[in-house]
Amino acid sequence: MAWSAVTSAVTTIGNLLTEEAIYLWGVEEQVDRLQTELQWMKSSLMVAETKQSTDERIRLWVAEIRELAYDAEDIVEEFALKIGSKNKGGLPSCIKRSACCLNEGWVLHETRSRIEKIIERINDLVRRLQAYGVKELKDRGEESSFSTERRESRRPYPHIMDDNIVGLVDDTEGLVEVLTKESICKVVTIWGMGGLGKTTLAKKIYHHRQVIDYFDHLAFVYVSQPCQKRNVWEDILSGFKTLNVEDRKKRDEELAEKLCNILEVKKCLVILDDIWTSEAWDSLKPAFPVATGRDSNSKILLTSRNRGIVPYADIRELKCLNDEESWELFQKIAFPQTENIIDVEMKKLGKNMVKHCAGLPLAIVVLGGILATKNNLLNEWRKISDNVKSYLKRGKNQGPEDVLALSYDDLPPYLRPCFLYLSHFPEDYMIDVDRLIQLWVAEGIVSSKQEERDGGEIAEDVAESYLMELVERCMIQVRERDMATLKVKTIQMHDLMRDLCLSKAKQENFVFIVDQSNASSLSMIRKVRRVSVHEFFFIQCIKSPNIRSLLFFNEFFPLEELEKSLPLEVLNYVKEHDDEVWNPLYLILLISGSGTMALKFRGVWRYMFNNFKLLRALNYEKTTYDGFAGLKLPSDIGNLIHLRFLSLKHLKFFWQKLPSSLGNLRCLQTLDLRVGNERIHVPNVIWRMEQLRHLYLPSRCKSRTKLKLGTLRKLLTLVNFNTKNCYLKDLINMTNLRELEIYGPFNIENFNEKDLGENPPIIGSKYLHSLSIITSGDKSIDPKHLAHLLSNCTSICKLSVETRISELPEYHYFSSHLAYIQLSRCKLEKDPMPTLEKLPNLRILEFEISFVGKEMFCSAQGFPKLESLILAELYYLEEWKVDEGAMPSLQRLEIEECGNLKMLPERLRFITTLKELKIESMPKAFKDRLEEEGGEDFYKVKHVPSIIFQNCG
Repeated sequence: MAWSAVTSAVTTIGNLLTEEAIYLWGVEEQVDRLQTELQWMKSSLMVAETKQSTDERIRLWVAEIRELAYDAEDIVEEFALKIGSKNKGGLPSCIKRSACCLNEGWVLHETRSRIEKIIERINDLVRRLQAYGVKELKDRGEESSFSTERRESRRPYPHIMDDNIVGLVDDTEGLVEVLTKESICKVVTIWGMGGLGKTTLAKKIYHHRQVIDYFDHLAFVYVSQPCQKRNVWEDILSGFKTLNVEDRKKRDEELAEKLCNILEVKKCLVILDDIWTSEAWDSLKPAFPVATGRDSNSKILLTSRNRGIVPYADIRELKCLNDEESWELFQKIAFPQTENIIDVEMKKLGKNMVKHCAGLPLAIVVLGGILATKNNLLNEWRKISDNVKSYLKRGKNQGPEDVLALSYDDLPPYLRPCFLYLSHFPEDYMIDVDRLIQLWVAEGIVSSKQEERDGGEIAEDVAESYLMELVERCMIQVRERDMATLKVKTIQMHDLMRDLCLSKAKQENFVFIVDQSNASSLSMIRKVRRVSVHEFFFIQCIKSPNIRSLLFFNEFFPLEELEKSLPLEVLNYVKEHDDEVWNPLYLILLISGSGTMALKFRGVWRYMFNNFKLLRALNYEKTTYDGFAGLKLPSDIGNLIHLRFLSLKHLKFFWQKLPSSLGNLRCLQTLDLRVGNERIHVPNVIWRMEQLRHLYLPSRCKSRTKLKLGTLRKLLTLVNFNTKNCYLKDLINMTNLRELEIYGPFNIENFNEKDLGENPPIIGSKYLHSLSIITSGDKSIDPKHLAHLLSNCTSICKLSVETRISELPEYHYFSSHLAYIQLSRCKLEKDPMPTLEKLPNLRILEFEISFVGKEMFCSAQGFPKLESLILAELYYLEEWKVDEGAMPSLQRLEIEECGNLKMLPERLRFITTLKELKIESMPKAFKDRLEEEGGEDFYKVKHVPSIIFQNCG
């Protein structure tokens, strides 16, 4: 961790020296020397951090180095902040003002003195470290298991794709039988200690074909600690696809009654993962008929470490793996590409280490993940084996938990802060990988100094490779992948691994987490630079000015706090008309009767913006109570000139105008302005943020001004771009753009209708891989405009079109790299299949309300690599013809709400690769034709292993 802190300091200081040298006027020489000293210290730290687990003195010194690096960074940034706040008119005037404002050089003298003291501390620490055997790594060619250079050639790891089910086959079959048979018992509990695979088993049940066929609705819900009953109920209804806007306004009793009625009438399965206490179950019971004495067709499956959560439940105990099962699971992880271990000694070492895991699957998987990264080197296996033994000898609680601790200590220095950063997120939180990577880069955890060379990796690519290393080591779990690229989209942490992460983060003073247990001790924060907020508190409790990041995972201002400030008449109005709180009447009530509340909102914002001026990341990740954040965003936000990451996602401001002082945030890399307001004015200042890499504009901007974005040459992500509020010509300057989402009108001015090739190019990036075009209502896009746009997108692999368009462009306008296409609300008049079937790499194709014709035709050899096809809500489609030889790779076919479609194509019976057929919300006659018993079309699909019917007839 100290290595990461020093790296961050070196990078920050280096950026100031090269890009913002004007802010270091008067101390350049001292800052340059400081950077040099920090760079030398990094080499010593690489070895020191590997020894700190066995030497308490080194651990203390490493912690001191970490704080020293933070202090060095603070000194330089504080000085730059003081100069930068006065530097508003060129260098000469700046120097004149500085001489006056800094009290005849006092601040210059003080800063130089503080830097000298830091350098003295560095030299003293390095001397002490070397005295105890921690030498610098001068031989760059020396092989080290902790090298900061990542492996260039990486072997694939199949084990990261799916959950392993060693030892769970019998449990799966038994539970499926219990759940899909009429029985008196309506509640089943999977019980066992943490790490046994309860969640893995529950997920296997949730995705089991027999279970899907049997139940009308299924829902899988993670139960947080402490249990939030309303969130659980809403998540269940959402899983059933029955949650609507009105439900969010209902009282708890009304919401519970709705869920109870559904569970009573329909045949549903609710899976509640990880319930800790009987009190949690008691709070949820009002929504479950089986718990309130009412008849029910539904069943509930719980996972818990507590056997007695539901006294009348059918309890299924998960036990530890036996020696044979343990070894089988270990081999799947440690040797994903080989069936047998050739080296006899490695096999002996492996079996010895597996014994220390005591049959706990999580410990075995983590141990296998460590060894899978060692490239089958015998000496590396010996080191790990010795470490396992020493951990068990040293640990007070001897057991498999020590293997989890070993997984952290085995991490190379560059991966440790990446892992510790996961401690910010709440229990069972589904972590968005893109957002996580943006935060890593913004906080300097992943350096961007390696990029901007021709052909070089950018910081986001480096960060993604770090993430995959954590996945390969089985320290995080993959939850969702991108359908086109198979890249990881969301991850999650096992609760035992999260416990380890929290423990190490606390030990390293990495982050302070605000929850119910410690909200009162915030005033004690001094050395922690990061704060993660899981429970509401008054931000004024934090007195430290050195906070680097604030991440909020709760509502900005909870309802109970608003109730303390709102007059009764305003409170009643808000509760009854919370979808109308932005009208003039609400403003009158707010100003006349609730000035205290408005001041509280303003006070929270202003305190942050005026006291935490070294902030690098400010993120609002989750809001509930409509995200109301006050009258307006104060202009004081312009004080945060070191901010790299700012997200205001879902927050609502009454004053629908953002301050122009946002333009002061010149260091921003990620800016998310997707506020909750229906329309908001964005000042034309974003062009000043030349370091921006990810820009998310509001879905609807007021059209008072057009935004100039042509200076944003480093931009990788641009969301909610449109030609009404932005200049189309600016896209040509964004030569690094990877993802573009157009929301709203897309029009090309002075367009040459006759010769498309004569129009100037639109996209200037050769790296664009994802393009989305979305409009609201009945607005459409000109097919020729789309054709010209696509002709510039030669590398895209994902295309989503959600707007009206009469016909698709000819196939040669589409990129040959396209793997995923989604067409929604297009209402195409001409059959799109003859165009799309020519795309050589198309794997996934989805239609939704996108064709108004009566016939579709797929010719022989068409769609050579198509694996998944969805035809949804094609209300006019009557006949679908498929030639023999078409779609030779199709594995999944879904037909949904195509009420006029008479039958499946005859030639479907020749597609032997088809594994899954899903028929949903189709007429009974269509379903009957496909039934095994007496269905006249069953011969077309009898070769398909899984046929699912849902809500048919």
